[in-house]
Amino acid sequence: MSINRACSLVSLARSMWYYNSKKDDSELIAKLNELADQLPTRGLDEYVGRLRAQGYPWNRKRIYRVSKMLRLEKRRKRKRRLPTRNPEPLMVSQSPNQCWSMDFMSDALDNGRRIRVLNVIDDFNREALWVDAQYSYPSEFVIRALQNLEVERGLPVKIRVDNGPEFISHKLRNYCEEKGINLEHIKPGTPTQNAYVERFNRHFREDVLDAYLFGSLQQVNIICDKWKQDYNDNHPHRSLGYRSPKAFKELYRKEIIYSESVKAKMNDSLQSPALTEST
Repeated sequence: MSINRACSLVSLARSMWYYNSKKDDSELIAKLNELADQLPTRGLDEYVGRLRAQGYPWNRKRIYRVSKMLRLEKRRKRKRRLPTRNPEPLMVSQSPNQCWSMDFMSDALDNGRRIRVLNVIDDFNREALWVDAQYSYPSEFVIRALQNLEVERGLPVKIRVDNGPEFISHKLRNYCEEKGINLEHIKPGTPTQNAYVERFNRHFREDVLDAYLFGSLQQVNIICDKWKQDYNDNHPHRSLGYRSPKAFKELYRKEIIYSESVKAKMNDSLQSPALTEST
């Protein structure tokens, strides 16, 4: 069919068929792309307001048409730039609450719903301080866990974590700064820098997550509490002389009491009257 016949059938003027738009949207495209890079989470109203404030004559319908053409209604993912991480070498803590390690683990209930487990251990005697499962674990829940541990045993000097979104949040960082805790992040992709909790995670995965089918979140936490108690009381660590975390902590406490009693006797002998007169 000829163009003339087709245009007559649909009542379209041939001038409309041959018409080519002479609008140049290159400048508007460049400005919208610039705004989308600077403000990827904002919408059309924000872009229209900013362009008008900058004195550009484009109306809302034109900006909307070009934004639809560029598919800007689909949010662009923002790549989060992590600062350079230079953590201290993994050292053996010399006393309790000197350094804690935190990490998350994931699993699912038998109905397919995902759960997350927060593990917190003391690097000194590998004691499991916190093993708790939730459907989601935002930074507010992490702070709540630290607040509960503060009531039970105080807070550490340093906490070693990875670069998960819960651990790099501003809320957790502000809380640690307020409490005087050094929040130390490992380098991305190097879990060996947090080896104490990674070893703990292996035992927890084998003994709990891979060993049971969970029907509810409550069932998960009941099993976690029982396992944590048994781990702290009975699990022998080769690095602790094949002692459990509880036994090693008790041995440390007795050594501290003994050394303090020896120092007290030495001070009493130095301050005795006979020694003072002879001096």
